[in-house]
Amino acid sequence: MVDLKKTSDALCRLAAETGAQGFSATVFTREKQELNTENDQFSLYRTTFDHGAALTVLTEGRKGAASGNDLSDEGLSALAQSAMASAASSQADEANAIAPGQGSHTFHNGPFAPDMPRFYDRLTEFLAAVARDYPRVKLMAMIADHTATHTLYANHNGTAFENFDGVYHVVLEFAGNDGTRTTGFHDAAVAFRDLDTPIMALGNVAQALRDAQDSLTTAATPDKFVGPIIMTPALAQYAAAMLVDVAMSGNVIMAGTSLWRDSIGKSVASDKVTLRLAVDDDRLAERDPFTSDGFLSREVKLIEKGVLRSHCLDLYAANKSGRPVTPNDGATPIMEPGDDSLSDMIASIDCGLLVGGFSGGHPGPNGELSGVAKNSFLIRHGKIVGAVNETMISANLLELFRSVTAVSREAVCSGDSVFPYVKCEGVTVSGK
Repeated sequence: MVDLKKTSDALCRLAAETGAQGFSATVFTREKQELNTENDQFSLYRTTFDHGAALTVLTEGRKGAASGNDLSDEGLSALAQSAMASAASSQADEANAIAPGQGSHTFHNGPFAPDMPRFYDRLTEFLAAVARDYPRVKLMAMIADHTATHTLYANHNGTAFENFDGVYHVVLEFAGNDGTRTTGFHDAAVAFRDLDTPIMALGNVAQALRDAQDSLTTAATPDKFVGPIIMTPALAQYAAAMLVDVAMSGNVIMAGTSLWRDSIGKSVASDKVTLRLAVDDDRLAERDPFTSDGFLSREVKLIEKGVLRSHCLDLYAANKSGRPVTPNDGATPIMEPGDDSLSDMIASIDCGLLVGGFSGGHPGPNGELSGVAKNSFLIRHGKIVGAVNETMISANLLELFRSVTAVSREAVCSGDSVFPYVKCEGVTVSGK
């Protein structure tokens, strides 16, 4: 059994003894209990254990880092030496820094000890529900686990964070299948802290299964048109992540390539768009009480009713660009729901798409992107008429968020995010 406090203290002492002028150390242990199925049958039950350490050091403006899983005295000494060697070979940069002291804090999230018999019962219940309610869906695999992680973070400025985190996960892979035809792969994933709710009722699980079954009915897409799309919550989350990457992340702010670099306080999106990074939202199972660079996590408004309120900058990017640090790693985004129902949004479209996924290149700094619409459905005269195949969509990501005309009241919580359905205009759709 690893004594994390002893290990953390030893690593900090070694960092100081090797001559580091500043340092931060993270040590963790993790236990995962996993249940898997293949083709509706349980095929694996195992428990795995993991532990590791990471050390960041500063000396004369040079930053070095090393990580490993040998927590013996010899392993920790080697880790400290490796981090110092990394610093010695790096360039000095006045933006390198360790987070200022945040005090001592202990966090508890979710059940650190799982109820595996009840978890098994929920999984069995789910398999029966799929067979009963979705006979034209083939469930290829279900990967289910409870993960318990104990983490300590400390730095030379007196910060001491301890986190006990326990969370259940279920990941599903499936396809529509009627015995003669099979759709492409569909998936769903949820994270949750308790076993009070059937898995079928979590996140987008039921909707994803319905979509797979409905994908067996196809519709021909018009050759080419420019019109509206409705992004599912899963796609809206993916699009928001791309938006952060190309317009708000530290890399593009430091490089000067972000078109939103000087847009704090300005309108950058539709006034129907409010996007925030959460910390204590009770709907979320996955939580990061502190950032990877040593700040207490805080709620951050990125976009509020279309107005840009913050970039996403870690300590280095903030120092390098002369802007405030963002005290949130961005792992738990939430887009606020709107006033429209999904059914009304669909009814408002004469010709468009309900888009569940996207496969294509990452947008450049200007936001242009194009790719294949996945798990998507054609909307004609206010009704969904069938799934589409080999259909391309193209748009400008930044303009896509400016063109939002409706946001649904319905929102999906996957355990690490909450997103509604989002209707956007002006997307180019090209059929086969």
